[in-house]
Amino acid sequence: MAKNEKTHEFLKKQFQGRTVKKIYHAIVNGFVKDEHGFIKKPIGRSPADFRKWLAGRGARGELREAETFYKVLKRFEAPCVQNFSGSSLKGSHADKNFKHTTPFTYLEVRPKTGRTHQIRVHMKFINYPVACDLLYNPNGPCPKGLKRLALHARSIEFKNLKGEMVKIESPMPKEFKKITNCL
Repeated sequence: MAKNEKTHEFLKKQFQGRTVKKIYHAIVNGFVKDEHGFIKKPIGRSPADFRKWLAGRGARGELREAETFYKVLKRFEAPCVQNFSGSSLKGSHADKNFKHTTPFTYLEVRPKTGRTHQIRVHMKFINYPVACDLLYNPNGPCPKGLKRLALHARSIEFKNLKGEMVKIESPMPKEFKKITNCL
């Protein structure tokens, strides 16, 4: 959000030039095999659901370049509840526990491009969907105690009009700390 047109254009050029650094934290289903990775797969519309985007085969419309880097922060197992398509994470469905703990991976994710739902789409594309995602992973497990999408905007870094670097950070959510046992 810019206060004037000059600032808006200045920031817009940084986003278009891909010089803005964005860091997200995500909890995904399963143990991600590699310690880090780079996903370079264009994203287009899903033919089945107008709300969704898709990477890979079947994507419709204009395919837009999308690049996402990730690295593993921690692999862990946690008791969980089942997501159910069309339901919120609150209520009776969320109380149905799996019999065993389920594997999850806590990631740092850095999108180079900024496409709609890019992280969610790319993580699903490599078969590690974001936990608690009712749109892209409606039947997947969700760590018990997490009642929101397991994706957190950790920081953003850009230059201001004076040419100084500005970094805005958001602390790790309490429920992420509790679930991952990270300090």
